[in-house]
Amino acid sequence: MQVGVHYANFGHSDWQTRLTERLTETARIADQGGVDLLTVMDHWFQMETLGGPEAPMLEGYTTLGYLAGLTERVRLSLLVTGVTYRHPGLLAKTVTTLDRLSGGRALLGIGAAWYEREHRGLGVPFPPMAERFERLEETLRICLQMWSDDDGPFEGRHFRLEETVCVPPPLARPHPPILVGGSGERKTLRMVAEHAQACNIFGESPDRVRHKLEVLRGHCERLGTDYDAIEKTVLVNVDPLEDVDGFLRLMGEYAALGMSLVTLMPVGDDPVAWTTELCDAVLPRLTDV
Repeated sequence: MQVGVHYANFGHSDWQTRLTERLTETARIADQGGVDLLTVMDHWFQMETLGGPEAPMLEGYTTLGYLAGLTERVRLSLLVTGVTYRHPGLLAKTVTTLDRLSGGRALLGIGAAWYEREHRGLGVPFPPMAERFERLEETLRICLQMWSDDDGPFEGRHFRLEETVCVPPPLARPHPPILVGGSGERKTLRMVAEHAQACNIFGESPDRVRHKLEVLRGHCERLGTDYDAIEKTVLVNVDPLEDVDGFLRLMGEYAALGMSLVTLMPVGDDPVAWTTELCDAVLPRLTDV
């Protein structure tokens, strides 16, 4: 089982003077300590459960570009970018740039978007849910076309591109992996089966995750895609440092279901110390899970 660190909270004590310092040190420790995936959120306003718009939030791809220059081996992604935030052609170009400058370490994490308040707050259109999923499907198709040899037009219901040119191409082959976040059974997991190389499912319980994976397998069978080739990742809202043995047992259950990576969020007011202990006390034991 591999580990991802999701740096979701920028509002630690003294963030006005220490935000960059903490993020920088956490990224370096994660990179050197064996963390496989480092992610940040794609929001303009902090989520209300973490303080709302009054709490600090950095723009996602600018942050990943900064982290690319600090790190050498860890994969980099947003968890996940909202389809409403960027035109899909520009999104593909942005992820390509991150992939090039990081030496092929970019992953496109994407979802249908949900945080209406930040859209309204900054004047960004927020279509109804059904339309957002339509836009998500078209965006996936556009990114895949821009990362292919086809630089011709794209004609969709919501997006029309005359030239899907992307030079230089990404370093990752055949393209940066696509992770579709979420576990909606009818649309989201079907898009994983049809377009993506990875999924991210919220770890409510092993039984719940087992059900979601069965749904994903069913979509793959209907579409003729390879279920086993999809990287299965799970986001869990637990602190592994509170009970390392219990956490390892839980990860064993998820690994038995086929999960290969667990994403964790730093807990407490010192993400540097938390990440250091994670790398020292937990990661070495996860190699046997």
